[in-house]
Amino acid sequence: MYDLNAVRQDFPILSRTVYGKPLVYLDNAATTQKPLCVLDAMREEYLNANANVHRGVHYLSQRATELHEEAREAVRRFIGAASTNEIIFTRGTTESINLVASSFCDAFMQPGDEVIVSVMEHHSNIVPWQLQAARRGIALKVIPMDDRGDLRLDEIEGLFTERTKIVSIAHVSNVLGTVNPVDEIIRIAHAHGVPVLVDGAQSAPHFKVDVRSMDCDFFVLSGHKMYGPTGIGVLYGKEEWLNRLPPYQGGGEMIESVSFEKTVFEKLPFKFEAGTPDYVATHGLAKAIEYIEGLGLDSIAEHERELTNYCMEQLRTVDGIRLFGESEHKDAVVSFLVGNIHHLDMGTLLDRLGIAVRTGHHCAQPLMDRLGILGTVRASFALYNTKEEVDALVEGVRRVSKMF
Repeated sequence: MYDLNAVRQDFPILSRTVYGKPLVYLDNAATTQKPLCVLDAMREEYLNANANVHRGVHYLSQRATELHEEAREAVRRFIGAASTNEIIFTRGTTESINLVASSFCDAFMQPGDEVIVSVMEHHSNIVPWQLQAARRGIALKVIPMDDRGDLRLDEIEGLFTERTKIVSIAHVSNVLGTVNPVDEIIRIAHAHGVPVLVDGAQSAPHFKVDVRSMDCDFFVLSGHKMYGPTGIGVLYGKEEWLNRLPPYQGGGEMIESVSFEKTVFEKLPFKFEAGTPDYVATHGLAKAIEYIEGLGLDSIAEHERELTNYCMEQLRTVDGIRLFGESEHKDAVVSFLVGNIHHLDMGTLLDRLGIAVRTGHHCAQPLMDRLGILGTVRASFALYNTKEEVDALVEGVRRVSKMF
């Protein structure tokens, strides 16, 4: 296990106060805080190597390009991809899914074709497919779940037909914390000849991901949820799939040659990277990956699992508590309500105690409908959180509950 006190020193924001109380930051599923090494690396690049990448022959451009492509290699290593050709930089998970939805539907889907998602998807893995449904007449099918928050594997097989073209599934629910059995879902889908996109926004920061072992066809993640900067994300795609997909956007960077008669597109990965990339953010993402790897994903996973279990145990002692998501396979997220207290009221009053949690539907309204509620209070954990912070949360919940 890493030195938790030393780690917290790498995140100065964690030592600040809010309303005169020590900050307890438990909103990591929305975004994580950034270590100094990430902030310092980005500042250093802006000060010493700021120039547009790939096209320049001068030193600054060459150096910026080196850092940018080193970041691509860092991502490849981090998720176990076969080649940097399979690593596409985007603005985040949302853009990555939109890219696949748009390009895949352009190439492979006709009216009446189907995409399978699950009831616990984030809106970013529902709305892009619905937009395509409205434009192209495709249909969404939904994997249901049981009351504990586990997907009904016994019902997945029956969703496939000859019109099923792709499955798009969350690795980890951002509300329930359920770690979905993506390996099994991929096996079933591949038996039907159907590719699978895995939304790794809530998995990549928390435990080891190996896309080749998983055998997913696409995998997406966001840098800001794994201690990197905002506005940078990744689409991994098997090279054979990416070669078959048309470009998502057009412009500079993604072309080999252009005339008014014809454009020849660049080879992978640049075919999907139109325009100037956020090359400073990719460098920041690489530093965040380096930081995570230095601590060890196994140690991070063990620490966060202990925090999650401890939080669930302690919250169960609160009168009137309702916990959502009690799968045996659960990670780093605890969602709850207390009695009839509105989630917004609970979150607002916890904030006055210095405790930062997320309230609302968490961009998962179909899941809220399935649970029969409007929203929850969500505490989510990161590698720097402590049991003392969990204790502060539980005591805060008790204190707020007494006010009602």
